[in-house]
Amino acid sequence: MGKIVLKALSALGHEAALVETVGPWVLTERTDVALASLALRRGREAEVRETAKAAGVPLPGPGRSEAGVFGAFWMTPEMWMIEAPFASHQDIRAHLLGVFGDAASITEQTDAWVRFDIAGEGLAMVLERLTNVDFAVAAEGAATRTVIDHLGCYLVKRSGGEITLYGPRSSAQVLHHAWTVAATSVL
Repeated sequence: MGKIVLKALSALGHEAALVETVGPWVLTERTDVALASLALRRGREAEVRETAKAAGVPLPGPGRSEAGVFGAFWMTPEMWMIEAPFASHQDIRAHLLGVFGDAASITEQTDAWVRFDIAGEGLAMVLERLTNVDFAVAAEGAATRTVIDHLGCYLVKRSGGEITLYGPRSSAQVLHHAWTVAATSVL
């Protein structure tokens, strides 16, 4: 009987993350980011905020994101998605549990989401075909939940010409197709 070899695949089903150029825009599938959701437990907000500050874990306000060794974006009241480099935080949940203990509920999210970073001039023209978020006027660091092709997604504005799109990993192909169609329609 032959030896079974398992290979990690990206959300789009490739051995290497996809980097694709359509016109002036570059879509990069990111497989190097670990994710965990962090939700406050009742009555522990002050403790969690103090601990987060001491540990360098940002907890941005509503509709906001922050970058750093740990990045984070606001999801709902008292809940955030925490980002960290996968290479150093493969078990991000265990790391965050060591920091916050039982003051917060922490759930591993890395394999639940696909992350696409999209960059290029005139990105707002494509996004207005995909979502109702007014990217052109959104402030740098804005983060919001939105719908793209009937899928609940998160959109984070990293800069004037760069966004991060998080969507359900199981629908990575659908999101990629929606992006490609919208970008091609602008050209």
